[in-house]
Amino acid sequence: MITSTSNSQIRHVAMLQKKARYRNSEGQFVAEGIKMVLETPPELLSRIYVSEDFQPEKQVRAWLSDKSCEVVSSKVFKELSMTQTPQGILAVVHMSRPTPEEILSSGDCFLILENLQDPGNLGTIIRTAEGAGIDGIFMNKTCVDIYNPKVVRSTMGSLYRVPFVYTDDLQSLIKNMKTRGVRLFAAHLKGEKAYYEENLSGPCAFLIGNEANGLSDETAALADVYIKIPMLGKVESLNAAMAAGILMYEMRRQKATAHLGNHHP
Repeated sequence: MITSTSNSQIRHVAMLQKKARYRNSEGQFVAEGIKMVLETPPELLSRIYVSEDFQPEKQVRAWLSDKSCEVVSSKVFKELSMTQTPQGILAVVHMSRPTPEEILSSGDCFLILENLQDPGNLGTIIRTAEGAGIDGIFMNKTCVDIYNPKVVRSTMGSLYRVPFVYTDDLQSLIKNMKTRGVRLFAAHLKGEKAYYEENLSGPCAFLIGNEANGLSDETAALADVYIKIPMLGKVESLNAAMAAGILMYEMRRQKATAHLGNHHP
């Protein structure tokens, strides 16, 4: 059992929890909690740590039975944990790093996120993207780190199933999409039509901007269509994750309707 926070393994985990640059250089991050650890694809699992007082249920014990775990003292585990009430289990996980090309050739519905800053928002967007059947997410380098412990937790495992990539150059990525026939929709105050009045049933991507400032002018200018989400009351705009969710599910609804239409002449 590891009882010291100065142990090299423990220092490694602590650095992964706290520093984005360290995570990137090591190509690893920390997944904390029973759900996140159990949903980790086996090929990405590096090492599992459990607290000495961790008492897994039968299903969790069965899952752990063929895996090697490092047991740490409850004091050390509390030091490592980033949650108020630690569940007593965490894993060091290898990052999955698909290329933009791999994501673009895997489907035709995408999200492009620019300068998103809130970890909870990004986590919610990833979960919602999985639910709505989005094929991939692209982010510019100034978005919040997807491997930030708060983001990881709030994805509830979707992080492992929705391909994503950070890109240095949104502009050339968007141009590449356009050559593939993907239409780009930006939720924008200059939008003439409501989002549900546009045809979202073909290959499409949604541009979602910063929580406070929206999309930069350069990125917004690359959209094919500006759309708006109509507002009642005195509200001017929605939370970024909420706006993304509304657009993704309208896309999913239209695709489902088009699919049904194809089957019922």
